[in-house]
Amino acid sequence: MKQSNFTQKIEGFLEAVKTVWNQGVFGIDIGSILVAAGIIVFFILFRKIIFKFIINRINNFAQKTENKIDDEVVKSLEKPVSYVPVVFGFYIARQYLTLTETVGAAADKLISSAIVFVLFWAFYNLVEAFAWILEKLENIFDKSLIDWLKKLIKGTFVFIGFATILELWGIRIGPIIAGLGLFGVAVALGAQDLFKNLISGILILAEQRFSIGDWIKVEGVVEGTVESIGFRSTKIRRFDKAPVFVPNSRLSDNSVINFSEMTFRRISWMIGLKYDTKIEQLKTVRNQIEGYLLNSPDFVNPPEAPLFVRVDKFNDSSIDLMIYCFTRTIVWKEWLEIKENFALEIKNIVENSGTDFAFPSQSLYVEHLPDGEFK
Repeated sequence: MKQSNFTQKIEGFLEAVKTVWNQGVFGIDIGSILVAAGIIVFFILFRKIIFKFIINRINNFAQKTENKIDDEVVKSLEKPVSYVPVVFGFYIARQYLTLTETVGAAADKLISSAIVFVLFWAFYNLVEAFAWILEKLENIFDKSLIDWLKKLIKGTFVFIGFATILELWGIRIGPIIAGLGLFGVAVALGAQDLFKNLISGILILAEQRFSIGDWIKVEGVVEGTVESIGFRSTKIRRFDKAPVFVPNSRLSDNSVINFSEMTFRRISWMIGLKYDTKIEQLKTVRNQIEGYLLNSPDFVNPPEAPLFVRVDKFNDSSIDLMIYCFTRTIVWKEWLEIKENFALEIKNIVENSGTDFAFPSQSLYVEHLPDGEFK
């Protein structure tokens, strides 16, 4: 009797296991689920095989060609293509399973979304591969503007891919865009500075006021080297290495001096000589300074750039000699060295001519002193 009860319990347990096995999840028996999971695992492992052999062989073949475009295309498509077997594995597993209408529809949408994601991921990566087409426009547009165009194209692919996935799930993108338009009007009223800076950044790039790496100065704002031009602000590295983030509107509305666009660098001095300097000494000093400038390869001669060495005016304490010239280098360090050597040469010329530099002074003339005043 006891043996019979125990057998009945075993049979009841096995029947319960069978029921659970057959019912499974969402009406799918566990056996089918395990087979589907095995299919997915197989294709995941197969993905590694594809990536290791097929992609590597294609990459090696592309490297042997002289054209570098195919190298960039293969490199861009490596990761998206490597996930194609995974998506295909889910598709095969879905076909194997017998799902209810609701669950089946959701599974189909998930697989379709994965296909769209991989497809637009490939498009997104291909932008960099075909960036050479945009780079040919560098003669017309600034490099920073071309970088913006690449970001815009990438953003377009992201938007289209996202909108496609939403449409697959029955979410219409049109009403969302219309709602965002009304929302955008409200946001625009409170974010005028943001849009002003964005438009200013586009104008800066379109006008080619400066480029990355240029040395610029905005009076009362900043002076330094441009490191990046963003949508809202421009990063400028000062000469003390401190970064300054300047809103684009300030760079667009103010005068910008671009020292990197200089053809030559100017030296403008006023040299004061003593009033007891003779006319011949003045001429000697003037002629020797001018001769030094004309014969030195560091300075630009007319008509490339103006060069003047002239007695300019009679100042309160000196006879002023104007020097106006340009150096060929625009590099600050080299310019300072040339200017220093020029200053030393001027001092040598003045001293050898028998005169000297003037300094501020006052003369007091006394017409009459009382008798015995200084006795």
